[in-house]
Amino acid sequence: MAGVYTITVGRDEDGMRLDRWFKAHYPGLGFVQLQKLLRSGQIRVDGARVKASTRLASGQGVRIPPMPTDGPAGASPWAGGGGGEERGERLAPAGRPSDRAFLESLILHEDRETFVFNKPAGLAVQGGSGLTRHVDGMLEAFRDAKGQKPRLVHRIDRDTSGILVVARTRLAAEKLTGSFRARQTKKIYWSLVKGVPKPRQGRISTFLAKEPGPEGERMRIAQHGEDEAVHALTYYAVVDQAAQQIAWLSMRPVTGRTHQLRAHAAHMGHPIIGDPKYFNIENWQLPGGIQNRLHLHARRIIIPHPAGGVLDVSAPLPDHMQQSFNLLGFDSSIYDPIEDSPDE
Repeated sequence: MAGVYTITVGRDEDGMRLDRWFKAHYPGLGFVQLQKLLRSGQIRVDGARVKASTRLASGQGVRIPPMPTDGPAGASPWAGGGGGEERGERLAPAGRPSDRAFLESLILHEDRETFVFNKPAGLAVQGGSGLTRHVDGMLEAFRDAKGQKPRLVHRIDRDTSGILVVARTRLAAEKLTGSFRARQTKKIYWSLVKGVPKPRQGRISTFLAKEPGPEGERMRIAQHGEDEAVHALTYYAVVDQAAQQIAWLSMRPVTGRTHQLRAHAAHMGHPIIGDPKYFNIENWQLPGGIQNRLHLHARRIIIPHPAGGVLDVSAPLPDHMQQSFNLLGFDSSIYDPIEDSPDE
């Protein structure tokens, strides 16, 4: 059990409620326990008694008493450990070194506010039924000296590869999430689909609703006004084609609905190659050498950076898609026509 310490409120924590601050720093501390510590005056801010609803200011000192919930079980999260009150820095929890090394191998860009990872196909972003390995869990290995864990600000499907943006601070997360909600973000995906869409550039606007399916929950085309139906808008452009058999599409989702691109490609009659949920063309054979895996890749993101300016990052193709591009003679360095698509 650690001694008494004072933690300085960070710049990105300015205005944060005290109870939420404790939830971020001490996820194992229950609300009832927190209230007891506050009522007894063991937790103070700049020496004064406070309530759970107190708003913190950058630079204030939060007095932390000895708590059995500090850090991971059986380990002290503090440097030192004397009983006197002093400024101390929290040590990062013992995340698995293999998780950190793995995520570091995926980094396309990093700075003080953000990470951008090239997520491999098959790796889930968040946990779910039967999932024990996912990006959100592995981010535990990146908790900083204040105990802050990087935050997800958007998701991509488990079997989709490519760009995944993660915020390193609470303030960055708020700004990035706001940019996604305000549709200030341009996301570009590359896919290989069956056949060649006509017209070669177009706009798909539908309503989508969830439904159960043999391969798990999927999205179906719905009517406006149906329960839980949401609007979905996608722009697409044919970049190249292999005869009339397979087309390389650049796709830009304006909205961010579950399985949006996969459902829209199938709705056009040109489902994405290797899609177990939406590829519904019977008696169609994959060309030799092309793997039966989802050919959908989050290629590029352009988003306002939390600290100013623009974050513009591209991700190289995964191995199975690069193999398909090579077999089909597609050149990933040529001009991408979706870059000129409108914003709404």
